[in-house]
Amino acid sequence: MPKAGQRDYTMTKITKPAASIDWRRADGMTGEERHAAAMADSDCKPIRPEDISRMPRVPQVRVIRRVLKLSQEEFANRFHIPIGTLRDWEEGRKEPDAAAKAYLRVISREPDTVSKALEPLL
Repeated sequence: MPKAGQRDYTMTKITKPAASIDWRRADGMTGEERHAAAMADSDCKPIRPEDISRMPRVPQVRVIRRVLKLSQEEFANRFHIPIGTLRDWEEGRKEPDAAAKAYLRVISREPDTVSKALEPLL
């Protein structure tokens, strides 16, 4: 019990109200009706094959790193990429610029050559 003039900072559980989506309408639709409804929704049109061809291809940093079986720290150190930048790319906060995309493409195709080229000269 708080004293006079003090607040009670105990934690109370907050419950979220259950979602109020009625799926019966969607369940009662045929596949064709669902497709027509999706096409009529101007806010969320399905992606068409011609849309995919116009989309820019971004190297998937996490996929490249996992294929090489490297942790984020190992990948960053091996290829001289700041760890924060790597995490931003992997988590989608930032997208690699054109030079970084080209660098990632080279890493994905020739990782050993890139590593060797980055070794310090003696």
